[in-house]
Amino acid sequence: MATPVRVINLGLEPYVPAWQAMQAFTRQRNRPDVSEIWVVQHPPVFTLGQAGKPEHLLNPGDIPVIQCDRGGQVTYHGPGQLILYTLLDLQALGIGVRSMVEKLEQSIIDFLTDQNIDSHAKRTAPGVYVDGKKIASLGLKIRKGFSYHGLSFNIDMDLEPFGRINPCGYQGMEVTQLKDLGITMTPEQVAPELINNMTESLGLNVTFHD
Repeated sequence: MATPVRVINLGLEPYVPAWQAMQAFTRQRNRPDVSEIWVVQHPPVFTLGQAGKPEHLLNPGDIPVIQCDRGGQVTYHGPGQLILYTLLDLQALGIGVRSMVEKLEQSIIDFLTDQNIDSHAKRTAPGVYVDGKKIASLGLKIRKGFSYHGLSFNIDMDLEPFGRINPCGYQGMEVTQLKDLGITMTPEQVAPELINNMTESLGLNVTFHD
């Protein structure tokens, strides 16, 4: 039986209120209840995961830096990047964290395949890559079998701030985006296609809400 999931479109939302809302949603969860996927973009912000090291912030300048509770190192969020926060019940889905990460990566790879773009994941550095350049990042937090945080997918954004950090803690890592690969789409157009892929890979029954 497919797991029911509400898809909520938050639009452009500052990072900290969205993060705090994810924490609050997850703290009050019980089983069984309806999971959610939040579709969002953030104003410019650098986030440091639990393993984040300050030395990977090379020159943040006027962009705020937030230490948060997801896995991983440092990344950048900004307008034109699609973020899907996956507030799911891994216990109900019958999967572990590694399987969750792989299924999210595969959803992005399948989307890119549909655009005739070859991509791949790296087990040692979670995310999705095109010709060695990172196009999508993943970072999760698990609390009592419930996940929050999720994935970010570069669509049509200013990539310059990635040059102010070592993305995901890797010196010299290059990044790319759909626009630079010749695909003209907005985050709003990509979101339902990507969520459809997630629905198939994770066994979800989604309903969309504004």
